[in-house]
Amino acid sequence: MSSRAPQDTGHAAQRLWSVDEHLADVLAAIRPLEPIELQLLDAQGCVLVEDVTVPVALPPFDNSSMDGYAVRTADVQGASEEFPAVLTVIGDVAAGSGVLPTVGPGQTARIMTGAPLPPGAEAVVPVEWTDGGSGGGAAAGMTPASAAPEGAGGEVRVHRAAEARAHVRARGSDVQAGDLALAAGTVLGPPQIALLAAIGRGTVRVRPRPRVVVLSTGSELVQPGESLAAGTIYDSNSFALAAAARDAGAIAYRVGAVADDAETLRSTIEDQLIRADLLVTTGGVSVGAYDVVKEALTSVGRADEEADGGRMDFRKLAMQPGKPQGFGTIGPDHTPLLALPGNPVSSYVSFELFVRPAIRALMGLADVSRPSVRAVLEADKALGSPAGRRQFLRGKYDAQSGTVSPVGGSGSHLIAALAHADSLMVVPEDVTSVEPGAELEVVLLG
Repeated sequence: MSSRAPQDTGHAAQRLWSVDEHLADVLAAIRPLEPIELQLLDAQGCVLVEDVTVPVALPPFDNSSMDGYAVRTADVQGASEEFPAVLTVIGDVAAGSGVLPTVGPGQTARIMTGAPLPPGAEAVVPVEWTDGGSGGGAAAGMTPASAAPEGAGGEVRVHRAAEARAHVRARGSDVQAGDLALAAGTVLGPPQIALLAAIGRGTVRVRPRPRVVVLSTGSELVQPGESLAAGTIYDSNSFALAAAARDAGAIAYRVGAVADDAETLRSTIEDQLIRADLLVTTGGVSVGAYDVVKEALTSVGRADEEADGGRMDFRKLAMQPGKPQGFGTIGPDHTPLLALPGNPVSSYVSFELFVRPAIRALMGLADVSRPSVRAVLEADKALGSPAGRRQFLRGKYDAQSGTVSPVGGSGSHLIAALAHADSLMVVPEDVTSVEPGAELEVVLLG
């Protein structure tokens, strides 16, 4: 079970909730997903639930960092182009070589990058410091073994001296056996998966990526690629929220727009519960006659409450945009559901403030919200904000100068401006005007 029912808030819809209260209520209902064992590539983007220690040193043996010749340092001491050291080549050492030749006085072995340092050798001289066995000047590279197997024999002239351990990667120079490779709580990206593979881990225990189902509602919505009829618009919210869910670390399933019919919406949600750790709807949560999310989910919540403790609350928040919000748990597994407003900017801002933290909490992460900084407002005029509301305005943040500039207006339908913003400027509830040069909290979206 991934969640519990939200707190009993009594007449939730009759009072104005703060942003912080609503977020706290959402997070209190979220429980991290149960850990599972996954293959490495399937674990990408997941969170480790256990410390991973190194079973064997990495690299597990001394090896060459260059293509060249494994030598004894005494044999190349004082070597120069005018007076090269002439050594007998006794064989090749390639990456993966098992049986290794022993390098004795006056001898050398051709060695490839990553190959183990053979017994007797103390250093590696790059092939560019030699004649490559050609008897001429400095070599540009080695002749492939398949084309010239005789290159593994004969003589080579070394033009420069080498100190002990030159161009040798020491055993355990990356990590030692018993070292902590990755700590519990680490999000597994490509470098972390590379490290796990390098130390021999084929599987790892993680919390899986949450499965988030996104539904948009509205009979006026048409899918991109189709023709618009009179009074219709393209469904952008479900695409934006599904993409945002993926960006947050979830596996997102987008359901095409559901018409303004409560029974259709109820049945669609019930069908989606089988593949959802979290449900997100957009639209239909205000007070209009066709706001069917509120109608459908209120009855679903009541039925669940009678059956097994689920419930839905629809609230008004002291914020702009995004005043109407819905939250609860539904179905036999108490799947959390967040019902967001339908205006594009309201929907996206609500996702960043409430849904993204819920997704990160399901993943078992401690830090669930976007980072924020303080920045100086750079604008032509003061920014107005309604009293008693926390306003979130789209902005462009300049890290070098520590400034932020508004992008577009405050309208909750202005999606074009949102596409050019990289941050949200936060105006507190008790502030009604922000003058240019004033300092603001800025939530970074990138």
